[in-house]
Amino acid sequence: MRSARLHDDGLRRCPWPGDDPLYMAYHDTEWGVPEYDDRALFEKLILDGFQAGLSWITILRKRDNFRKAFDDFEPSKIARYSDKKVAALMSDAGIVRNRAKIEGTINSAKSYLKIMEEGPGFSAFLWDFLDGKPKVNNFKTTASVPASTPVSIKMSKALLGHGFKFVGPTIVYAFMQATGMVNDHLVTCHCHDTCGKIKKPQRKISK
Repeated sequence: MRSARLHDDGLRRCPWPGDDPLYMAYHDTEWGVPEYDDRALFEKLILDGFQAGLSWITILRKRDNFRKAFDDFEPSKIARYSDKKVAALMSDAGIVRNRAKIEGTINSAKSYLKIMEEGPGFSAFLWDFLDGKPKVNNFKTTASVPASTPVSIKMSKALLGHGFKFVGPTIVYAFMQATGMVNDHLVTCHCHDTCGKIKKPQRKISK
């Protein structure tokens, strides 16, 4: 049972970033900040799938390598990946070399494109499970934070039904936390009251 801890910079944070500068920056500027961009949501969902069995900091340190290897997570490009491309990814030491997850990413990209073609978009599809606005929780310790919820179970089933891979309820809830669909910063964390007001800068995607 861990509560928010005070850091040398005078800020009290959720305990999970520890003292890692990269992890603390991610915690302060990204985790829990509402994300509504279709492609950015796809990227985060895929990376959370790659995290399965690993720690998020491992993926975070490799994120730039993932972006380069997977064409900035542009679904229209990923959906066309060939066996040759899969083989190249399997030999790329800069990413997590897991064939099932790589092939699952290709399937998920195809599923994403179908949702974009048939409905209001990927972002709207996901946020509709929360009526379009973040759910703000008020947890005091990490022991109180759930691994999954009824909403993450519903979202997981819907994503699986559309053909997405590596989107179980626990992965989906971690995704919901990271993309601000739920605010799970501890109440004593300095981000609890501010993360919903932060505007994420749109990352330039290479063509």
